[in-house]
Amino acid sequence: MAKKIKNKALKPLSRSVSIIGVGATPYMYTMDNPDTEGLSDLEMFGAAAIEAMKDAGITAKDVEFYYSTCAMPALQGGYITPNAQYSSWFGMKGKASAHHSEACCSGYIALEQAVMAVASGTYDIVLSGGCDMSWSLATPRKPSYMRRQFDNDLYISEGLDKLYSKDYAAPSLGANPLVCDSWLDSYVKENKLTADKIDDVLCQLSIDCRRAAALNPRALNDKTYAEEAAEVGMTDQEYIRSQYNPKFTRYLRVSNFELRCDGAAALIVCPTEMAYKYTDHPIEVLGTGHATLNGMIGNLEKYATSGAYEQIKELTGLTGADMDIFYANDFFNSSQLLAAEECEYLPKGEGWKYMLESRTAFDGDRPINTNGGRCQYGHAHGTSGLHDIFEAVKQLRGEMGRTQVKVDPQYAMLRGFGGGQNVTVQILNKL
Repeated sequence: MAKKIKNKALKPLSRSVSIIGVGATPYMYTMDNPDTEGLSDLEMFGAAAIEAMKDAGITAKDVEFYYSTCAMPALQGGYITPNAQYSSWFGMKGKASAHHSEACCSGYIALEQAVMAVASGTYDIVLSGGCDMSWSLATPRKPSYMRRQFDNDLYISEGLDKLYSKDYAAPSLGANPLVCDSWLDSYVKENKLTADKIDDVLCQLSIDCRRAAALNPRALNDKTYAEEAAEVGMTDQEYIRSQYNPKFTRYLRVSNFELRCDGAAALIVCPTEMAYKYTDHPIEVLGTGHATLNGMIGNLEKYATSGAYEQIKELTGLTGADMDIFYANDFFNSSQLLAAEECEYLPKGEGWKYMLESRTAFDGDRPINTNGGRCQYGHAHGTSGLHDIFEAVKQLRGEMGRTQVKVDPQYAMLRGFGGGQNVTVQILNKL
């Protein structure tokens, strides 16, 4: 078992950096819809990047450097250098760029990389974006719009299987349902909860997250559980515990697990001193705590979350209790509860009560995953962090309409987590 992680203290950025633009496509099943079938990752990345530039009030000529990210580029697009392929789709041909991949933490690291490039003084305006086609795959030796279904057999054998070195862990350990419950099982025992009680908590969390997703035009789901339940003559509380939502581990139901899909998102950063030239509402990035553990470490999510959180807490002097909104990359929605407590956004041992009372819903007093999270909004792997950043920026600006939080948000904290074992904790500040 790992000891508590204590990384070296983060050093302050050489200059403050702020987000001035964000863009995101809707999450979708491109192959299942005649209106979107044939869309490629090239077009989707380009669309998100162009939206981010428009949001910032800039054009391609203003961008000096860009990053691209994707969890599995060779599978998704059939090439290992996505940044070079994307350049022509949003006016970047010939400009400096780089690609990175950290599985499902990639989108959060996309922000970290962009911030460091600007804070260093090397560049003033940097775009960072990603696209993951997690529902479809490139067809070998065919153009990018000719895609094939990314079914579960391929997902396990060609995707999850490559997350872990076989020297350290069994193949597909990350997909093993027994692993999904490990941190949650510890939490249940520590807090003397019953399996039925934690089921009540996660069922209510699913209902609340689906309410948020159903109101979000970029989300995969557009119906609440109450609406789905009515179609079969049930209430949402009956439906969420019925054969329509069976358990697949000791604690987790189908509604507690990620929804793979396709999507893209992008952001633009610049020095805060320049930000007001482009926007009236820059969102300052206060820093990124970052820890990485490989797949042989039990409860790696817990230990790495703690290590990353302690870094950002020490750097900023802020705690989770100071935050107004919290985001957690939740392949299983129990991660919302566990990460929120580990990062002190919710009181230790009390977070389950907040969720049972819907206090963590978008319209509650301690909102978490206001877009619905990976289990209801959708999960396009390496792009999901960028979608969370998109949502956080819009919430801090007060631009989310029907799902705008009821609190007046000043700070947002984002806990990124990837099957590639990277964990980040970032704080955004509304200026």
